[in-house]
Amino acid sequence: MSFSIMPSEDIATELARRLRNRRLAQNLTLEGLARRGGVALGTLKKFERTGQIALVSFIRLAITMKDEAALENLLLDQKYETLDDILHSEKKPKRGRIT
Repeated sequence: MSFSIMPSEDIATELARRLRNRRLAQNLTLEGLARRGGVALGTLKKFERTGQIALVSFIRLAITMKDEAALENLLLDQKYETLDDILHSEKKPKRGRIT
């Protein structure tokens, strides 16, 4: 399933489904995962039901589920393959612009 063609709400729901499946595969209860992850039980229940969760809580759950490697690949800086790529790349802005 490609996230590139999904609305953000559907991506959140899919991540919640994946976490729930991983939790069940590891034979963890909602209470057990919430306690181990340092996340309120209600927060975890709401996430599994709606896909809504604070980023810090999501990170705690991902680390608890031993999936921190997936987090390391999020929002990385652009990597260059060759010197020409570096020389022909646009200068990085130091601040955003209102468009």
